[in-house]
Amino acid sequence: MSFITLEGIEGCGKSTQAPQLCAWLGEHALLTREPGGTRLGRDIRELLLEPSRGAMSEVTEALLYLADRAQHVSEVIRPALESGRLVVCDRYVDSTLAYQGYGRGLPLDLLRSVARLATGGLQPDLTLFLDVPVELGLKRVDKRGRYDRLESERIEFHERVRQGYMQLIAEGGPRWVVVQGEGTPEEVAERLRDAVRRAGLAGRA
Repeated sequence: MSFITLEGIEGCGKSTQAPQLCAWLGEHALLTREPGGTRLGRDIRELLLEPSRGAMSEVTEALLYLADRAQHVSEVIRPALESGRLVVCDRYVDSTLAYQGYGRGLPLDLLRSVARLATGGLQPDLTLFLDVPVELGLKRVDKRGRYDRLESERIEFHERVRQGYMQLIAEGGPRWVVVQGEGTPEEVAERLRDAVRRAGLAGRA
């Protein structure tokens, strides 16, 4: 059983790369995402990201993400891992620490404590951080023509999120691998595959 997560700022390319990585890993690999990896989670995702929903407090935002994660781990991730599948997840606990902790300014220790409750302490075996400059990520978002609630935040927020990720990586040990997110999708995909190979997870799907 292996659990791989992809992390990064808005526009880093995760949503493009995650399906390709999962397909490369083989038919026994499961692709999922946060928020929105369950039926309940899809409703929570709409509450969190739809701009028309209006203002939301930082605490409400964090608790909704953590509620989504609790259901996701219970319903999807843990059962898949226990059945021997390899799971690839687009965002996990580190997103909450980077966005709601470093980005919003909520206490990291408190977020970590609630995250442990939500996940039962489940940690990834490998976390791939797709690294791009904030300006490039936001330019990619701009090309889509529509922004969700987080993508609409000021550039200072996104800078805090990226710096938060850098701090998490510095403190997080060997499960983190930084992958350069600039270049063609094919170049980035090969870098991700190389990182998985080096981690010894490529043959486990």
